[in-house]
Amino acid sequence: MTDLPPQLPVSIGDSATFTKTVGESDIYGFAGITGDFAAPHVNEAFMQKSQYGTRVAHGALLVGFMSTASALVATRIIEARDDLTPMSIGYDRVRFTEAVKIGDTITVKYEIKALEPDRNRSRAAVTATNQHGDVVGVAEHIMKWLVNP
Repeated sequence: MTDLPPQLPVSIGDSATFTKTVGESDIYGFAGITGDFAAPHVNEAFMQKSQYGTRVAHGALLVGFMSTASALVATRIIEARDDLTPMSIGYDRVRFTEAVKIGDTITVKYEIKALEPDRNRSRAAVTATNQHGDVVGVAEHIMKWLVNP
């Protein structure tokens, strides 16, 4: 028995997108879950003095949106095949390039860019943009395709 699938279940260019408008409740909910009540996220008076002029979302919330986009790809595979379990094993080169403010609509594009069949892995470029088309975050995601016993 081999621990390698006959082929990876994704191809270069496979993609998914996720779009969400960031609400105040998203920021406070995330702060409550993580305990990160830092001033840039929850103190409007403090942030009015900053170059942003208002509160900004947590970078890790943006990574959560990236995770949702990866889950869309994974769910397609789960629905089509019962021999594999997709598992996120991490994000590399995560960068937050612009602030995400309350009311911004964020679209995350997840696109498979490389396959590592010998390691049962795929790598995806993840790009988050706001409603103006400005890139607000980028990352590389690694998905491991576990073979079910």
